[in-house]
Amino acid sequence: MNQETEEGKRISSLESLCEEYRAHNRIPAELFDKYQVKRGLRNPDGTGVVAGLTNISNVHGYIIEDEEKTPDEGRLIYRGIDLRELVEGCARDNRFGFEEVEWLLLFGKLPSKEQLERFNRTLNENRELPSYFAEDMIIKAPSANIMNKLARSVLALYSYDPTPDDPSLENNMRQSVELIARLPTIMTYAYQVKRRYYDKKSMYFHPLCPEHHTAEAILRALRPDTQFTDEEAKLLDLCLMLHAEHGGGNNSTFTSRVLSSSGTDIYSTIAASIGSLKGPKHGGANHRVMTMMHEIMEQVQNWENEDEVEAYLEKILRKEAGDGSGLIYGIGHAVYTLSDPRAVILKEKAGNLAREKGMEREFNLFQLVEKLAPDAFARVKGSSKVVSANVDFYSGLIYQMLGIPEDLFTPLFAVSRIGGWCAHRMEEMFTGGRIIRPAYRSLTRFQPYVDLKDRQ
Repeated sequence: MNQETEEGKRISSLESLCEEYRAHNRIPAELFDKYQVKRGLRNPDGTGVVAGLTNISNVHGYIIEDEEKTPDEGRLIYRGIDLRELVEGCARDNRFGFEEVEWLLLFGKLPSKEQLERFNRTLNENRELPSYFAEDMIIKAPSANIMNKLARSVLALYSYDPTPDDPSLENNMRQSVELIARLPTIMTYAYQVKRRYYDKKSMYFHPLCPEHHTAEAILRALRPDTQFTDEEAKLLDLCLMLHAEHGGGNNSTFTSRVLSSSGTDIYSTIAASIGSLKGPKHGGANHRVMTMMHEIMEQVQNWENEDEVEAYLEKILRKEAGDGSGLIYGIGHAVYTLSDPRAVILKEKAGNLAREKGMEREFNLFQLVEKLAPDAFARVKGSSKVVSANVDFYSGLIYQMLGIPEDLFTPLFAVSRIGGWCAHRMEEMFTGGRIIRPAYRSLTRFQPYVDLKDRQ
């Protein structure tokens, strides 16, 4: 009884603190318009505020003509090369492409055969974690959320680096390569420990294979018998390629640039980017897509009936179904309009895999939702914004068909994106020149100080 009373007092005290906060910390929405604040660093037409220059990538989703935004088919350009060309080039040679993309993002040009082979060897030589790191930092401190464990582990690597604060290009390049190599290992170890301590299942740590590419290393570490097909590994490799980079303005990459502009170390920078990516508004959408689609599968009786599916999508948009957010996850993007090139590529691969895995019915439902969602969005929201499926819409389905647990959907995003973060960090450090410091307009009026004895 006393425990219940104490808990009640604690909750009551917390509620009173929150009431105090709400009473004195409001900013009316109309003031953002009055002072022409570009919320989210977005212009009134939805385009991003230009905050810097980059040679690393370009995200194309619309055309500006006569100061008007015109929707266009999406394109994603890595260092001047269309992502689809990179994907098709690797497919023609039937080879893995993620490591080639990492080289391209870091150095600005495609590697020669010799350079790529040497880079692969360098990554494999650095996949092992420092001595006792796994025992002390991962096994002894399990986390229910793999993203938090990734961030903590990256921060901990600072203590294992003999020159963590050396700002030279040479040191940052060494650190970048080590992080690209080690993050997949940290991710799979953290997942195994999470399985043991939180899911009450067996955990297993397989020896690393020195010949494996990143996608192969991940699948080997996740499978109890270490077995996977070349097709499965190439599909995961494709997912890594598609998520590797997406311009300097996305939240986690901008985080990398903001911290790097301050001159802090790479471990603090990458840990912060991981924290950004964990946010549900940024990196967790593919998990939410799968949750939403599972609900649709349960609630809609006939998956082929367009009227029935569309009616449920409208319920989601009206916040009468789903998680109450009013969002159809996986539909719409800040930059892309008519199409997300990554989603287009993944959709092609998802269809082939669905036929092999006997999941054509599920895949067809995904296609139907993709088809119906834009019109439902326009009707319910009364919006003229052009929306289409984004990369998150099909990536979760592919991960599911590959047997990858949902716990790893967002961590895989981090593994994919770390090379891009490192490339943007170095570009900011060596070309940015100034600490990033935007302005916030203060709304506070001066008031006199009141002595404690005179306060209400």
